[in-house]
Amino acid sequence: MKLLTPDVYVDSVFHIHLDKLKERGIKGLIIDIDNTLVGWDTKYASEKTKSWLLSLQQEGFQVCLVSNNTEDRVVTFNEELKLLAIHRATKPRRLPFKRAMEKMGTNVGNTAVIGDQIFTDVLGGNRMGLYTVLVVPIVSKEFWWTNQVRKVERLVLKGVVPGRKDE
Repeated sequence: MKLLTPDVYVDSVFHIHLDKLKERGIKGLIIDIDNTLVGWDTKYASEKTKSWLLSLQQEGFQVCLVSNNTEDRVVTFNEELKLLAIHRATKPRRLPFKRAMEKMGTNVGNTAVIGDQIFTDVLGGNRMGLYTVLVVPIVSKEFWWTNQVRKVERLVLKGVVPGRKDE
C-alpha cells in the first residue's frame, strides 16, 4: 500500500505550497494534464491555470507535462504554454518519469509528481522514489475506463489517505 500512498493529498494544484516544495529541495515538477490541470475533455488551460503554470517557472521550477493521452491532446493543450511535455507516457511505467527528469535536468531527489490518479501518477512516482502530490480530480465525468478505475481508487484512498492535507 505504500506505493499507492501520496506524500501529500490536496484539493487542487492551487493548494500546493510551493515554498514547502522548495524547502524539500524540489526543483522539477512532473505534472499530469487531464483532471489535474483541466477536465479530461477540456482542450485548453484556464487563465488561472496558465498563470499558475507560468508562475512555477518564475519560482525557479522546471516543469514537464506528462500525460498518457495522445500527442494531439498534449500538443493542443501545450500550444500556448510551450512547456516540456511527454505524450502517451504509459504511466505508471518508470520510463516516462526518467525521460521527464532528463528533459528538466533533475533527478529523483529533487523532482515531484503532481497528478489526480493513484494508479498512474502516485504509483509511478513512488516506484521511482519521487515526492508525490495527489490532487482531487477536477471533474467527475471521465473516460469510461477511468470511471471504473476510480471505483477501486476510492477504496484505496480510504485505506491509505485518511484525509486531504494542504501541502
